Amino acid sequence: MPSATQTPAPPATATTTAAPGPRLRSRWTALGVLSTGMLMTVLDGSIVTVAMPAVQNDLGFSPAGLSWVVNAYLIAFGSLLLLAGRLGDLIGRKRMFLAGTAVFTGASLLAGFATSPAMLTAARFLQGVGSAMAAAVSLGILITLFTEPRERARAIAVFSFTGAAGASLGQVLGGVLTDALDWHWIFFINLPIGLAALLVALPALPSDRGLGLRAGADVIGAVLVTAGLMVGIYAVVQVEQYGWTSARTLGLGVLSLALLAAFTLRQAKARTPLMPLRIFRSRTVVGANLVQMLMVAALFSFQILVALYLQRVQGYGASATGLALLPAALSIGAVSLGVSARLNARFGERTVLLAGLGLLVVGLALLTRLPVHADYATDLLPVMLLASGFGLALPALTALGMSGAGDADAGLASGLFNTTQQIGMALGVAVLTTLAASRTETLTAAGSTPAEALTGGYHLAFAIGAALLLTATALTATLLRAPRTR
Repeated sequence: MPSATQTPAPPATATTTAAPGPRLRSRWTALGVLSTGMLMTVLDGSIVTVAMPAVQNDLGFSPAGLSWVVNAYLIAFGSLLLLAGRLGDLIGRKRMFLAGTAVFTGASLLAGFATSPAMLTAARFLQGVGSAMAAAVSLGILITLFTEPRERARAIAVFSFTGAAGASLGQVLGGVLTDALDWHWIFFINLPIGLAALLVALPALPSDRGLGLRAGADVIGAVLVTAGLMVGIYAVVQVEQYGWTSARTLGLGVLSLALLAAFTLRQAKARTPLMPLRIFRSRTVVGANLVQMLMVAALFSFQILVALYLQRVQGYGASATGLALLPAALSIGAVSLGVSARLNARFGERTVLLAGLGLLVVGLALLTRLPVHADYATDLLPVMLLASGFGLALPALTALGMSGAGDADAGLASGLFNTTQQIGMALGVAVLTTLAASRTETLTAAGSTPAEALTGGYHLAFAIGAALLLTATALTATLLRAPRTR
């Protein structure tokens, strides 16, 4: 949906347009396919976390090596989103989505049959590659299918809900599958979903020619941006092991920045840039991506650290933890699907985003007061209900993040929006986990009990998360302009 002051750039002549006038039912079927792809991507990122102890015991992972079950996926996914999004514009978004879904489904089968740490790590990397290919173009396909503002708002609300709820659903499903069957089934569950998505996507998604590789076949730029993102994400996910000030972390950080700077210079001078820098002329697009990075980093403290608090401090099992987080997914779904589109249309995305961020700030502020012996109904359930702010914020932010992209750059804008989401998540994991662990060690040394020390560490992480959300609120107020009267 166009932003308050931004008019979408006119489509290029050789653009990736959908078939003229697709029927309403066909468009909503296509949205179902795109949302299923998003569900698999998000589900896979969270479903693994509760099965990690079982994976470690069965395959013999070392404590340090176990982190690569998550890191291999994150590195491949986060570093390839931007490239995959632009390639979707060039060769056709439907082709990219189908290829990515096929790669992800095949890699899930390989992961399910893994018999060694190396085999599972390689399969997780391939899953990340497939997820990046499919996720990078999904929003680009969506905004070309739904051009009428109210329909687009509803479609974005459905798509955003799938992503937001998938994380909580993954924790529930991961615990149930691991307890009832075994950890292999957290990967096998992707096979029927992936195959069904492919079969429905073939007729449902609009065919597009793409701009052609000559419009942006910048091989050097592709190497620079992929290498820069991969090195940067690798450095961040290794922070917990090596520390922020180690020579390894600093060296990799400098190398990543140098590669990304070289990529930017290359795009400014290349005749056929992989990422035309015109996309950054939109203050709305830039602001939305910055706000998303901060919001996702902050909400890691809710999604993951609340689960750790329930398990380590309150003694919940895997399935009980997933069920305890379920009200958050339900409240997000009720708001995202029920009222977010109407509120965006009536008040504008900027106003709705500010309201959503406000609810999330209050939720994280309440978490800083969690006691060691908590009562779920009074201490945790109100926070789960305040998570509905995410159901307001994410659809509005998604619409703003895609508002400045013309049809020719829709895949690139989609890839950029997903990339900043992954960078925010990786930074949230590294920063908040490190700070929480450091605070816990300090409190333990001062004589606190293990439960008190863990709770104190989580309190600090929740406070930092609230500060990040306040920063995101300030950026929203200053960078994202007020909406037009609709």
